[in-house]
Amino acid sequence: MSFVGKMQAFAKLSSKESAADFEADKAAAAQIKTFEEISRTMQKAKTYLKSNLDTPGTKTELKQIEEDFAIAGDGVFTNKGTAQTFRNLTATSKILAELLNKANSRKLKLEIRQHDLSSVRYQLDSLLSVPALFKFSTDSTTLMKYLQKIQVIAYETGPVDTSLKIAANNVQTLLNQVNMTVFKLQSSLEEIESYQQEMAGHTFKREFANIWEPQGFYRPFSEILDFSKTKGLLTFSFYVENNAGKIFVLFLLILTSFVYLRSLKNIYVKANLLKPELEGQLVLRYPLLSATLIVISLFQFFFPAPPFILNVVFWTVSCICLSVIFRGYVSRYWLRVWLVMVLFFLLAAGDNLVLQASRMERWFMLFCAMIGVVVGFFTMLKGHQEELKEKWITWAIGFMVLLEVAAVIANMFGRYNLAKTFFISGFLNVVIAILFLWTVRLINEGLLMAFNVYSGQDRKLFFLNPEKVGKQAPALFYVLMVLGWLVLFGRNFPSFDYLSKPLLNFFSAERTLGNYTFSINNMLLFVAIMGTAVLISKVVSFFASDRHTASGKDNKGIGSWLLLVRISILCIGLFLAVAAAGIPVDRITIVLGALGVGIGFGLQTLVNNLVSGLIIAFEKPVNVGDIVDIAGQGGTMKSIGFRSSVISNWDGADVVVPNGDILNAHLVNWSLGGNRKRLSIMIGIAYDADLEKSRQILKDILSKDDRISKSPGPIVQFEQFSDSAIDLRIYFWTKHIGEAFATRSDLIIAITAAFKEQEVKMPVPQQEIYLRNMDVPGKVD
Repeated sequence: MSFVGKMQAFAKLSSKESAADFEADKAAAAQIKTFEEISRTMQKAKTYLKSNLDTPGTKTELKQIEEDFAIAGDGVFTNKGTAQTFRNLTATSKILAELLNKANSRKLKLEIRQHDLSSVRYQLDSLLSVPALFKFSTDSTTLMKYLQKIQVIAYETGPVDTSLKIAANNVQTLLNQVNMTVFKLQSSLEEIESYQQEMAGHTFKREFANIWEPQGFYRPFSEILDFSKTKGLLTFSFYVENNAGKIFVLFLLILTSFVYLRSLKNIYVKANLLKPELEGQLVLRYPLLSATLIVISLFQFFFPAPPFILNVVFWTVSCICLSVIFRGYVSRYWLRVWLVMVLFFLLAAGDNLVLQASRMERWFMLFCAMIGVVVGFFTMLKGHQEELKEKWITWAIGFMVLLEVAAVIANMFGRYNLAKTFFISGFLNVVIAILFLWTVRLINEGLLMAFNVYSGQDRKLFFLNPEKVGKQAPALFYVLMVLGWLVLFGRNFPSFDYLSKPLLNFFSAERTLGNYTFSINNMLLFVAIMGTAVLISKVVSFFASDRHTASGKDNKGIGSWLLLVRISILCIGLFLAVAAAGIPVDRITIVLGALGVGIGFGLQTLVNNLVSGLIIAFEKPVNVGDIVDIAGQGGTMKSIGFRSSVISNWDGADVVVPNGDILNAHLVNWSLGGNRKRLSIMIGIAYDADLEKSRQILKDILSKDDRISKSPGPIVQFEQFSDSAIDLRIYFWTKHIGEAFATRSDLIIAITAAFKEQEVKMPVPQQEIYLRNMDVPGKVD
């Protein structure tokens, strides 16, 4: 072989060796990286395995769900009796829905745990099967070391992989149990829904024999009471637990309303405006009770599908409050009628909490309904209509009589569910009607009394129209009252949910506009929250700012801080509205971008005024109530708004000044200096007057006037010899700028009188004119 051939063979051999070395180095690098990933994954798996699954907690919760399911199913799935009852089906469905939520929550946690375990196992298995791990070195020494490392990795990953498998099996076992529980709860809810649909479609169906005939199924009444109490308390506890935030807000609103009514009462007491008989002022008799009644009557509609026992608590508290308010105000006859109606309502409500039918309960319902009919007829026939404060009450009593007559007939002929619905609805309709009528009246009284007290209203904040607020409540209040009564009355009928479901579905159905999905409920919720925020900001500003009450006292507010308070309330309202409505943040970003373009082209002045308002609120160069001079406009700062402020000038007009002009103009704030103002009076006295005596007279006059400040004190200063008098000037400070000009006027009167009495002359300016006779030389006329 020639030399060239040998060199070519050597080059090929070297190339192969270099390529082999490169592949070996590449495989070694991949192996090192893979080993590092395996170590990190194992550490992650060990850490995750240390956070043990709450297996005992899951089993305990499943056991508790089974026990609660047994309680809920009593009278529906077990001990069924002859027929199902509407109230028992409703209570059972609420309990099962809550149990289903708990089971689904536990199921979600287990599924997340299972997914995490599977991800870790998959990641570990993927790393152990990387092809680079199975590329072995041709060097025996290197190969032995690598195999030892592989053996160590296998030794370390074995227990971890086994633990992951065991944990995954345990999770799967628990998940199977939870899935079975979820399936059973869902099936039970569907079965209850079929019962409810059947009951709603056959309202007049006979469930039992006539009341005088033998009963087909017997269960001890004490046993029925026991399981009804247990099931009712379970429903109540679940609902309170899920709506603890709303209940807290309810108490907070009661406290806020009480503070307002109590402060309003204090104003009326100080102004001696309370009437002895409290006619038109009943809302102030017991502020706490009035606040409780008003807030509960309104806020109860914010509790979706509440259990009946919670409604009974609300209505009982409201009845107690109204009974105490009534005492000594309504006539004794109508007070007794009200208390009798409350008693009937409590008996009917207690009976409505009994969840399974019995012959004893049917006789109790029949007896109470018949007495209610007699009492209702007696109440309407006896008269005393002239003593009735709200005439609509007689209509409610008449409707109660009709419903109780229907309850008696339905009960006698075995229509148990229909009879029970009429029985509770009859007495409930009277109590709710009276509660709502007086709630409307108390609200109207509170608005009217607020209008009478807060006479200096500002339309930019919160305005009460005296033409719409009077002794008779606005018609809108009564329309809302009737709608609320219909909702509470209709909840007692099985068909109410199915009649209202299409309307609820219409509002809750999701709609698509472009890429944005929304529902009418979300939009209404957004508008409601923002409207509430705006209303709260205005009400807070109205009651916290300076207001002249009927007693003539000026209550200082918190000034320009109100602007920050209003901005904070509106920002919180916007945040809550966006979160509640589910509006995507990226849509808000687009809107803000569009606003930025608008600001760049034509909204500079508006933004300048808005930012100036914030600067005024923080730096406080001027506050609400300050006496100011701004670009020739002098007066009292009445309000500081987002874009503009209002100055009440000396002529009585309100001048709207943009906030930007306030900061750009030369602002004179008299209030920053303590509302003082320095004035001067120029006086001329005769040349032959006693100057020291004149000075003393002036000092005595100035010292006696309480409107003149003593520190710094007044100054009497002689200034110059004028043509006909010696000029002196008085310098003095008034304690308040509002008294400055009146003080100067009174001082001029007092000085003139004192100088006349002390015979100090104040010569008037005069000139002597000499006429020269030009016809006769040297003669002057």
